[in-house]
Amino acid sequence: MRKEENRADTFILKGNICYSETAETVRTVPNAYLVCREGICQGVFEELPEEWRDFPLTDCGNALILPGLVDLHLHAPQYAFTGLGMDMELLEWLDTRTFPEEGKYGDMAYAEKAYGIFTEDLKNSATTRACIFATRHVPATILLMDMLEGSGLKTMVGKVNMDRNAPDYLCEESAEKSALDTRLWLKEVNGRYKNVRPILTPRFIPSCSDDLMKMLSEIRKEYDLPIQSHLSENKGEIAWVKELCPWSSFYGDAYEQFGMFGGNYPAVMAHCVHPTEEEIVLMRKNGVFAAHCPHSNTDLSSGVAPIRRYLNEGIHVGLGSDIAGGHVLSLFQVMVGAVQASKLRWRLEDDTQKPLTVDEVFYLGTKGGGAFFGQVGSFEKGYEFDAVIMDDSRLKTPRKLTLKERLERVVYLSDDRDVIGKYVAGRKIFAAI
Repeated sequence: MRKEENRADTFILKGNICYSETAETVRTVPNAYLVCREGICQGVFEELPEEWRDFPLTDCGNALILPGLVDLHLHAPQYAFTGLGMDMELLEWLDTRTFPEEGKYGDMAYAEKAYGIFTEDLKNSATTRACIFATRHVPATILLMDMLEGSGLKTMVGKVNMDRNAPDYLCEESAEKSALDTRLWLKEVNGRYKNVRPILTPRFIPSCSDDLMKMLSEIRKEYDLPIQSHLSENKGEIAWVKELCPWSSFYGDAYEQFGMFGGNYPAVMAHCVHPTEEEIVLMRKNGVFAAHCPHSNTDLSSGVAPIRRYLNEGIHVGLGSDIAGGHVLSLFQVMVGAVQASKLRWRLEDDTQKPLTVDEVFYLGTKGGGAFFGQVGSFEKGYEFDAVIMDDSRLKTPRKLTLKERLERVVYLSDDRDVIGKYVAGRKIFAAI
């Protein structure tokens, strides 16, 4: 049985340790020691140094110890209809599936039931950190944040802003009301949590008027907030942005004109499937994170993002499950999707951009995306101690595998059944060992 335990200030895990040092380099250390002190990694050791030998040690046996996975983009209220509506493209899917579902979160009883399911499943997954969209409803958004705080996961959660191009039951009545509700939300959650942070969340340019974007920009500055939104996901969406914002040079520029595209603050943009050259330059200049969502990009027929190009250009990239455009919460499966999508892009669109490797997508799902949260996603000294313990004994084979091969099989074949322990910032979330 998984059991809740309080954080121990200093402890050691022993097992088969795998973590990314660079995008191309995964370090694997069999039967090694991983030391946590006050929530911070002190290093990985083949032999336990004398200074740590008097501290509590948990022997994970033959299990793999991996950095916790980081989901840079998902929609909590959409989890209830995951796996439905996958035959549509983005804009139709929003109108017929997403907006009707999100409209239900004005009902707190429904929100409590739906968010309870979502939070429990996220807690039991290999994900330790996530950037999460809620809905425009303030009470339900606070409820979600309360639940996530109780889970022990580290998350950023945003009340969604949308004052145009949405059904009456979901659209906020004005830019002023949207901004007012955002301020009320921020006031209510200020100082309330240890694990959950607010993140400013204009849904995307089509749903936010120019007046609202101006107001949100001021709120962002006032509260020193990070930002999450969507960028260049679908060609129809991009054309729509050009109609709505004829004064902008490209999609990202529409955010930039309002001071909402990174620079001196963290910003993560989901998808980034169809960038212009100018958009790529601006993303790199402003340090914008691209949340790569291969499942959703495929499920909704949006396209294949040029992730190899982003990596070559030095753009920050992480992974997103994008529930419910994506169909699984598992970031291991998102890693697989990222490899597969890159192979199709290489074969069918641009043979100069080689496919992603397993090592690279493991990096994107840990250290790459973790950088949005700071020093997160690795076991290098000084990184926050996020770890998942994977029991791969269910994945039977007659072969004698290297630790690197076992990791690859975990990426391709594992599911939540194999997660037997989880730590976030040094706090044990659950453990079956």
